[in-house]
Amino acid sequence: MAVGFEVQDGSKKSDNGKLNSYTGNASSLYGKGWFPMSEPTVSLLVPIYNVESYLRECLDSARAQTLDDIEIICINDGSTDGSRAIIQEYLDTDPRFRVIDKPNSGYGASMNMGLEAARGEYVAILESDDFFELDALEKLVTAARAFDVPVAKANFWFYWSTPEEKNELFELVSPEMAGRVVDLEEERDIFYLKPSIWSAVYSRDFINENGIRFLETPGASYQDAAFNFKVWACAKRATFLHEAIIHYRQDNEASSVNSPSKVYCVCDEYQEMFSFVEASPVRAGLVPVLEKMKYDSYMWNYERLSEPLKREFIDRFSREFVKDNAEGKLDLDYFEWWKKRDLETIMENPSLYHAQREASMHSGQFAKAFTYFRIGGPLMVWKVFRKKISR
Repeated sequence: MAVGFEVQDGSKKSDNGKLNSYTGNASSLYGKGWFPMSEPTVSLLVPIYNVESYLRECLDSARAQTLDDIEIICINDGSTDGSRAIIQEYLDTDPRFRVIDKPNSGYGASMNMGLEAARGEYVAILESDDFFELDALEKLVTAARAFDVPVAKANFWFYWSTPEEKNELFELVSPEMAGRVVDLEEERDIFYLKPSIWSAVYSRDFINENGIRFLETPGASYQDAAFNFKVWACAKRATFLHEAIIHYRQDNEASSVNSPSKVYCVCDEYQEMFSFVEASPVRAGLVPVLEKMKYDSYMWNYERLSEPLKREFIDRFSREFVKDNAEGKLDLDYFEWWKKRDLETIMENPSLYHAQREASMHSGQFAKAFTYFRIGGPLMVWKVFRKKISR
């Protein structure tokens, strides 16, 4: 379906200074003179919606990249704050910036429009409240080319700007995983890593040839999950960097999941992933992997919610896994023993699991340790203990 949107190129303005309008597919804009025809090394997609407080820091980090052969495509999803005026400042001063203005329709639709408009050899993503290290794109592209792989991914920092500025390394990539070609058909643990689609570059040809796109649902919750799964399901090889290349903001209050409209977005994403697997017989072996991913994501979603949403979600959690088990999709041998135990309880009696979980939140240090254990196993308990004694 055609979507109404407006496009402006930072190096081209109409005589009256107004944006031109166009209705149709972004890919057909090239023949109409909207974008120059040369292909940059990277198309950097920046989805934007009401983020004026953080946007300049984000776009400054894009503009200052040591890899300067890039295009920066800002997809303005109908912002109602000062975001659009900030974008204009960059359009007026740097020809590498472009903007797609569209009515508000959510993250997935914005990202798909950006993918259609991208012309680079690689595609990268920068969320509008995050910011890059200055050499982020250069490092990622260098690694992708050196190992001749369609995906290169790196570590990142959790970042807080208040009450005081703080970075905390999230070691998605271990030193043992970094600096080599990873065979994704052999090393399936890659599927269980945090999606972090914005700490990577992707070959644009690879993305398009495999039809990898975002699920277009309202809002901006969990829509990285299916995209990330499709990438790993289609890529046979990838490489990873141990260096952290992006600051992933944790103190943006607009990023809350606690609203009825967002609670079940994760369920929509997993339905999309299962549809993607079922569309190709060669992906059938990924079903038990996907079930384990689904458990981890559903548990993470459950832990984030407040009442009564928490109770409502655990009931759906139970129903879906009971159904998957009856259909032969669930293989509990893929699960760590403590996750297997918890899932069996959730399927058999979600109310009991919820009551036990809530009780453990109000019973002192031992109960807290037990909570860490049931979420992440012995390793999480050790990490929490080690962090406490290092303070």
